[in-house]
Amino acid sequence: MKIGIIGAGTWGSALAYLLANNMHSVTLYSAIGEEIDELIKTKAPKNLPETRLPDSIEYTKDIKAVSEGKDLLIFVVPSQYMRATAALAAKHITNGTVISSASKGIEAGTLKTMTEIIEDCIKIENPSLEYSIVALSGPTHAEEVAKGLPTSIVAASEDEDVAMRVAEIFSSSCVRAYTNTDVLGVEIAGALKNIIALAAGINRGMGFGDNSAAMLITRGIAEITRMGLALGCKRRTFMGLAGIGDLIVTATSRHSRNNRCGELIGSGMSYSEAQAKIGMVVEGYHALDAAIELSHKYNVEMPITEAVFDVIHNGKTPKEAMLSLMQRTLKSELEI
Repeated sequence: MKIGIIGAGTWGSALAYLLANNMHSVTLYSAIGEEIDELIKTKAPKNLPETRLPDSIEYTKDIKAVSEGKDLLIFVVPSQYMRATAALAAKHITNGTVISSASKGIEAGTLKTMTEIIEDCIKIENPSLEYSIVALSGPTHAEEVAKGLPTSIVAASEDEDVAMRVAEIFSSSCVRAYTNTDVLGVEIAGALKNIIALAAGINRGMGFGDNSAAMLITRGIAEITRMGLALGCKRRTFMGLAGIGDLIVTATSRHSRNNRCGELIGSGMSYSEAQAKIGMVVEGYHALDAAIELSHKYNVEMPITEAVFDVIHNGKTPKEAMLSLMQRTLKSELEI
């Protein structure tokens, strides 16, 4: 397969590594010229220093070169840059291309997911394009994918056959791929779990233990599920790899920038200080405004999300936020 990957950061580079080793023809693009120059020179992504990318990968700074004539085109850019990037790429995409988003987020204001943003841009820039669209998600930390450690990924498309074709492209002895037709559910889960991971990190930074971490993760998936059901998504999605699976790894792993950022906030740093120390995009922060908008629009209780929002944006201390969660009105956990 001819595969284009838009975004040469940690996850984009890990996907390039995986797909090239699966014997596909991979072109990797970045809008940051220095990033491409360094990859051509060293084959070593900045945040994956132990990984050497296969020699077969081609690198480009040209959005047309990565978008045109591909069987599969994967967007792997931070959510806040998805609309601008998709608008540039859309006019160059060829009929028959399967377009995928491996980014996780919700756009504030429009409340659209990443695949919905891509489709918006296609309608404007290339309205006659014939294409299929897929969301990629699951517990897939780049650091482990790039080491060939076992993982699972979910390919979500309303067209089951398209989802299976993409699953087959990713499948290997190290990657077990599943399909899902609940595209919105997969994307909502992927975006909102980053906020719960921030909460779990804040919990650790305050010096609290495993019990409260498990509480936040479990009640976190409950509020994500409530939101998903209000949007018409399938409950089973949130119990699967794109839901609880991705949440567990993001809320517990040392590789999770959302979790690490939360830990720094819990230890007393501001968000700005924590993000600067991490030096990479923290998607949970960028999902907060949209999550609160969704909560209000659909009248869905999201207390953990609100607590994280209050800590980051409203000056509430982490201890005050945890106390407010612990003192909420008692209820049955069988309620969704």
